[in-house]
Amino acid sequence: MEDIQDDIPVSKEDRTWAMLCHLSAMAGFIMPFGSILGPLIVWLIKKDDMPIVDVHGKKALNFQLTIVIAYLVSLVLAFVVVGLVLLPIIAIFSFVTVIIASIKANEGKAYNYPLSLNFIK
Repeated sequence: MEDIQDDIPVSKEDRTWAMLCHLSAMAGFIMPFGSILGPLIVWLIKKDDMPIVDVHGKKALNFQLTIVIAYLVSLVLAFVVVGLVLLPIIAIFSFVTVIIASIKANEGKAYNYPLSLNFIK
């Protein structure tokens, strides 16, 4: 996936929308699949106008899809009790990394989520 170059100036509005790509994943706390729908909507609205939003939107979507897969695996493993331990760990990991990515996006810097699978290139 392409990275944002530090030498290219990015407007405050572009950085705000890039940050919203990541923060909109918090919609998952309000509605089912909101963690995917939030970044998807922001990305689809602004990806053509703002290249930084295109990059951050893809990264946010890829990470949220990875987290959904991790939750599904943990739910299956809950029958063996291991999943019950993994569910809160995944939730905390997701929350912390989304906050870090949001801060980096607001600074106009690239952030690669750890353990994220690349579904959207």
